[in-house]
Amino acid sequence: MALPEELLNILACPRCKGDLIYIRDKSILVCERCGVYYPVEDDIPVLLIEEAKPLSELPPAQQEF
Repeated sequence: MALPEELLNILACPRCKGDLIYIRDKSILVCERCGVYYPVEDDIPVLLIEEAKPLSELPPAQQEF
């Protein structure tokens, strides 16, 4: 199951309030402005600042969006 488009349209990065990019096959939401990603667990976005991980922690092949 994917996140509904209506939800994706209103989600924002909790740090900068910028747009998030949903990468379904990786189950993450990416904030390019902050350079971090947030997990999506069981189709629930975990948008807690302390859960954010730097994009650099993703393997290089997975850093392409």
